[in-house]
Amino acid sequence: MAKNQAAYLLDFEKPLVELEMKLNEMRALDTNGVDLTQEIAELDKRVDELRSSIYQNLTRWQRVQLARHPLRPYTLNYVEALTTGFVELRGDRYYADDPAIVSGFATFRGSNYDYIDRTVLVVGHQKGRDTRQRKYRRFGMPNPEGYRKAGRLMRIAAKFGKPILCLLDTPGAYPGMEAEERGQAEAIARNLFDMACLPVPIIVVIIGEGASGGALGIGVGDRMLMLENAWYSVIAPESCSSILWRSWDYREEAARALRLTAKDLKKFGVIDTIVPEPLGGAHRDPDAAFNAVGRAAAAAMQELCTLSPETLIAVRHERLDQIGKFSEGNA
Repeated sequence: MAKNQAAYLLDFEKPLVELEMKLNEMRALDTNGVDLTQEIAELDKRVDELRSSIYQNLTRWQRVQLARHPLRPYTLNYVEALTTGFVELRGDRYYADDPAIVSGFATFRGSNYDYIDRTVLVVGHQKGRDTRQRKYRRFGMPNPEGYRKAGRLMRIAAKFGKPILCLLDTPGAYPGMEAEERGQAEAIARNLFDMACLPVPIIVVIIGEGASGGALGIGVGDRMLMLENAWYSVIAPESCSSILWRSWDYREEAARALRLTAKDLKKFGVIDTIVPEPLGGAHRDPDAAFNAVGRAAAAAMQELCTLSPETLIAVRHERLDQIGKFSEGNA
């Protein structure tokens, strides 16, 4: 395990890391003239089995932890990997710019396997890697001007017939008093209305956290893609636990009840595609994660760009109408 990854070790990963350390020690002894070939092979097999056992049977809360991993790729990492010529555009033309949402036009080139040379608008939440960046970007929690900036640029994209790619990764909209004073709810609601009616393809990818209206404010689209270890819910598990049990101690129970994983949401019809991640999470092999997202987004874009604007909007409305639909059996 890389040194920077070891610094952000999650609790459920500790048994695996202990075995990996023993394996590395044995390999060091083996290079010093002690023949441990058989022992190393056996321990290597145990490490692989334990790694598969842990990461293929993650609980919902463990997936939430992986979605929040400090080394997980953020929006600008995906922009760098999947596009060329990105030009960031700033400001909402009403109040200010919001660095918690980045947006701009670029040439989408997809993954290494699905190359598309198409101009798109990219909109996404951006967190920070260090203390200064996290403070600057408010941990990816947008103010109203962030949503208004995104909405302004989406309308420009629609005017010129350019597809929109939205990357969701936020713990929620910024909850400060100043955000409410400047119309946080109205800004999100306006984006929901506009995105439901824009006559261009909109592809949404949940790359990490997708919490509440903070994510939904740029999350209405024709195709919903979601990384395997991301989460998407009306409320974070800790906040749910605090409301129901008056304590954060029940966040694991809350995560189970919320059914916020990709597998859950695919079953409910909220998302369309689960994008696989490298074993251990996207931060373990960012290039593999970039390629997986690029392939899935490219396939969706190629399909949607063949539809007329009228068909696109009609199908989008039909898709949105199906979310949350249920039927009751006879008593």
